[in-house]
Amino acid sequence: MLGTIVNTGAIIAGGLIGLLFQKRLSEKLEDAIHKALGLSILILGLNGVISAMFTVRDGKIKSSGELLLIVSLVLGAAAGELLKIEDRLGRASLLVEKKMKLKGFAAGFVSGTLIYCVGAMAIVGAISDGLRGDSSVLLIKSLLDGISSVVLGSTLGIGVVFSSLSVLLYQGSLSLLAGLIGPLLSDTLLDWICMVGYCIVMSIGINFLGMTKIKTANLLPALIVPVLYFLIRSVFVK
Repeated sequence: MLGTIVNTGAIIAGGLIGLLFQKRLSEKLEDAIHKALGLSILILGLNGVISAMFTVRDGKIKSSGELLLIVSLVLGAAAGELLKIEDRLGRASLLVEKKMKLKGFAAGFVSGTLIYCVGAMAIVGAISDGLRGDSSVLLIKSLLDGISSVVLGSTLGIGVVFSSLSVLLYQGSLSLLAGLIGPLLSDTLLDWICMVGYCIVMSIGINFLGMTKIKTANLLPALIVPVLYFLIRSVFVK
């Protein structure tokens, strides 16, 4: 929950700063900050994948789960593309804004909620925080959301500040649920889930750097593959 609490505070602080100054960050400064954060996200994801995949035993570095990672990402991406998860999320966001004809408080609240809650980073970060108490992903997300809330707060008003409540409820619920389920899962399965999750985080960093455009939301089904594999292996391999 620590990551979610910090994330909520960052949005509130950023939104209030935006209200006070009522001006946008320059495009060059915003681009520089985004790329710096993108590099940080990429390194964070890489570190998480390495930590979950590699272990030191008897003075030797051993790896495991490489094939599972590849299969998970391939099947997850295929499922996400077939279900058009990212496209549907994008259309849903636009539909909400169009249908409600947002103005004033509602515009800031709904726009902030959609921006901060709809995305792979919110889901992976909240699950990681709940399962392992690792808030690193959500702390990076807090920086991103804090900066964007300054911009949104200056243009959409006080509703952006109150959208932090949506983040608190959404990410907090995911973290609490993951925390309840966590003790029932083996360390091996937790490592596999985190390995795939951090790989998805890496894709977010790549997008921020502008290296290419990866539909990160379409990769979310990949988190289910390690669970299915673990269950199948538990049944057939004694």
